[in-house]
Amino acid sequence: MTDKQNIIVLGALEYSSIVIGLQALDQMVKVAHIQIIDARTISSGKYLIIFSGDVASVEYAYKAGSETGGAYLVDKLFLSQVHPDVIPAIGNTINIGEWDTIGIIETLSIVSGIESADSAAKEGGIKIIEIRLADGYGGKSYVKMMGSLDAVQSAMAAGTAKAREKNLLGMDTIIPQPHKEIMPFFMK
Repeated sequence: MTDKQNIIVLGALEYSSIVIGLQALDQMVKVAHIQIIDARTISSGKYLIIFSGDVASVEYAYKAGSETGGAYLVDKLFLSQVHPDVIPAIGNTINIGEWDTIGIIETLSIVSGIESADSAAKEGGIKIIEIRLADGYGGKSYVKMMGSLDAVQSAMAAGTAKAREKNLLGMDTIIPQPHKEIMPFFMK
């Protein structure tokens, strides 16, 4: 079992074929000592692999998975210094107790959602509340964040830029002074 609190290096590969994804997973663990954080079929018949390890191992596995995936590779990510807010927020809602400006980024791939969250968190001044991955979302993902209006605006600019570069940005919004009535729905 991987200790998710100590992850520094993160790799993620998303495939349009389940068969190719499983083949890539096998190749990756054969060429490098990596820890698989998640590997599974996701909405729209895609396959996702999220993994960690030391920099060299993740890099070797990333290369092997990318080569195996070829034209079936939808999106990919190699982060040698993932922000510490990212891993705990993947598939979870982080309760911060404060209620401030909300930022939401919707991406067309899971990997771009993780990358957007990392870029937004590194911009600073915000807290990543949740990174929701594809299940029931047609292969999309979304990132929720919270902070002061200025911080959320800066973080959203950084986070959406990564997805936009890859042409994988769905939608994004900033909700300044959100009404407390939406809090239970936002935090679940």
